[in-house]
Amino acid sequence: MLRTPSPDGLRFAFGTLTVLPVNVTRWDRAAARGGMLWAPLAGLTVGVAAAGTGLLLLFLGAGNLLAAVATAAVPAVLTRGLHLDGLADTADGLGSGKPAEDALRIMKQSDIGPFGVLTLLFTLLAQVAALAQAYGDSWARGALAAVVSATAARLALTTAARAGVRAARPEGLGAAVAGVVPAGGALAAAAVVTLAGAAAGAYLGPYDALRTALAVVGAAAAAELLLRHCVRRFGGVTGDVFGGVAETAATTALVVLVLG
Repeated sequence: MLRTPSPDGLRFAFGTLTVLPVNVTRWDRAAARGGMLWAPLAGLTVGVAAAGTGLLLLFLGAGNLLAAVATAAVPAVLTRGLHLDGLADTADGLGSGKPAEDALRIMKQSDIGPFGVLTLLFTLLAQVAALAQAYGDSWARGALAAVVSATAARLALTTAARAGVRAARPEGLGAAVAGVVPAGGALAAAAVVTLAGAAAGAYLGPYDALRTALAVVGAAAAAELLLRHCVRRFGGVTGDVFGGVAETAATTALVVLVLG
């Protein structure tokens, strides 16, 4: 179940998942548990910053497309591009067709292969296109989409770090957070984010409340499918896999929010 966030957990969440100047004083499993359990709070902060940037550009006279590009860029900047890099590396590992050990070695390389490049390209195009459509509907829907997608992305990190999901390597961020979140805590976090999303969408109407809830659920489902495939393929999760599930969740949420 969810508890009041501890200072160490909050520092871990913001210090590892954003570029905000937060001093992470503890790296043990307890701090990691709190940090991953409250990762959606870091996502909410990133989403608000992204929405604020997009709305500022609209206020200054920019078009929907430029506002969408800026909105998609802010999460990348605030995470040093780590999630996008993880998505690209995961795509390269999965696309290599090689055994798990070789695929993991490919993922650790500093360069990006063709699978990673294509995955990044189409993911960012989908995000920008969806945000532009949301801003085209109204500034409020665009802002809501930015906040919901960023929060759903970090919720995917919470669920990916749940108990029972093992690490593929004995070192790295993936090993530090794999399996630290109790299953009940991950489920509670998912329920809270879904209900909060529905409540935010309700300000735009009953249909938006339902669509926002479905966006969070759809994002979690897409992230779970990728997570399970990576666990089967690599023998567990890595930091790159966490980045991949986050970007998958963000993109899925955006797409669902502009359907219908």
